Parts: sequence; structure tokens; C-alpha cells
Amino acid sequence: MKVKPLADRVLVEILEAEEKTKGGIILPDTAKEEKTEGKVIAVGAGKMLESGKIQPVEVKKGDRVLFGKYSGDDIIIDGTKHKILKESEILAVYEGDK
Repeated sequence: MKVKPLADRVLVEILEAEEKTKGGIILPDTAKEEKTEGKVIAVGAGKMLESGKIQPVEVKKGDRVLFGKYSGDDIIIDGTKHKILKESEILAVYEGDK
């Protein structure tokens, strides 16, 4: 299925939570916190300004982003968790390799 966000919205695939801690302790599903980072899958055209011009979205497909824990709307596409966020709900973009 293909989903195209409208206006200044961004479709983000949520990255999976870590299975174990840095110390090697394996976490059960109930102890995992929902991830607040993901990969941008698609972006809308941009925000309509009062002047009638469209301000393009700053993030692009493939960017790895951080967002607030309760931001956006959760959806499932082909069995994978995604969020639809407004561009303003994205807190940061990873730069370089991580």
C-alpha cells in the first residue's frame, strides 16, 4: 500500500525498540518503551503560507528523525508501525552515520 502525506505532514516508519540493554539484559515486550525515532518514508508538498506560496518540508525521504513520545497519529501499513507527524512535531534529524 502506498500512502502520501498531505500539506506539511510526514510519514515515518518507527524503528524497533532495543531487545536488550547495553549490559546484555534481555528486555521483555512489556518493559520496552516505544521508540521515538524513525525513518522518513514520505513527505507532503509543504505548508501553505498566507501569501499563497507553499513552504517545502525540510526533511526528506530517508532521513532519520526524532519525535516526541505522544506526537502524531499511529497507523499500521503492511504490518509495520508508522506515524503521521506534522513537520513541527519532528524534534531533530540525525546527521551523518549513526
